[in-house]
Amino acid sequence: MTVQQLKYILKVAEVGSITEAAKLLFISQPSLSNSIKETEKEAGITIFLRSRTGITLTKDGAEFLGYARQVIQQMELLEDRYVTNLPGKVTFGVSSQHYTFMENAFVELVKRFGQERYAFYYNETGTHQILDDVKNRVCDLGILYLSHENEIVMRKVIEENHLVFTELFSAKPHVFLQKDHPLASKKVVSVHDLAPYPRLNFVQGEYESVYFSEELFSSIPVDKEIRVNDRGAIVNFMLGLNAYTISSGIFPKYLNGENIISVPLAENETMYIGYVLNENQELSELGKSYLEELRKYAPANP
Repeated sequence: MTVQQLKYILKVAEVGSITEAAKLLFISQPSLSNSIKETEKEAGITIFLRSRTGITLTKDGAEFLGYARQVIQQMELLEDRYVTNLPGKVTFGVSSQHYTFMENAFVELVKRFGQERYAFYYNETGTHQILDDVKNRVCDLGILYLSHENEIVMRKVIEENHLVFTELFSAKPHVFLQKDHPLASKKVVSVHDLAPYPRLNFVQGEYESVYFSEELFSSIPVDKEIRVNDRGAIVNFMLGLNAYTISSGIFPKYLNGENIISVPLAENETMYIGYVLNENQELSELGKSYLEELRKYAPANP
């Protein structure tokens, strides 16, 4: 198994087609197919399932890709240090649920450690995808929350994926509203108060359930609901439709400044925001620094 073969496999996974990957790699399609088969035989696994419609990454293949990425990254570091004589490239990646303060902390990390050459990765995505990204070593760590509502199931899934969850801080649930919303002047709102207004939830794909939801109390039936996969869309819907979403209440000022406010939710629940790592994985120095930036956003009185 060679580094070149690993690069081939990563390219195929990236574009989702052996034919297209062969064109980008400037090799013949049969040569690329044979290289993949040789790697699969040597590894003793099936990395891709082939069909008339294309290829699909297997579960074993996804795990293999995680290790392959690490090998390629280490090779690039070696080449930088001993071949090209360029400054070392700083690398770090995070997969996170949709929280503005996660992104803000990442910006501060890049400002602090982004040297002449770097490759940072930040992926806002669904809850289950975060676990997959960490398990398959696509990123260094994942950020999500546990609650009384989802904890039993989530801890089981985390354990089954050989991951470990560590709490950073806790936060009481708040409702995000636009500043001119009819409920904006209330000191506290209840789920009952929110009933007339559209509820906003982030899409979780095939894992749509209360346990993987990024919003508390998503199991409560509502008459009006909008599911989105983009944080910018949620802000626009709050501004234009008097819609709301339930989250941590942590909303650093950005883009919309004072237009979005948070109001405490009068329900008995707590969000335990933390990070997931692979079992026996140690935090890198960049990981420790990122978590340090995140802790700055911890509520003073959760």
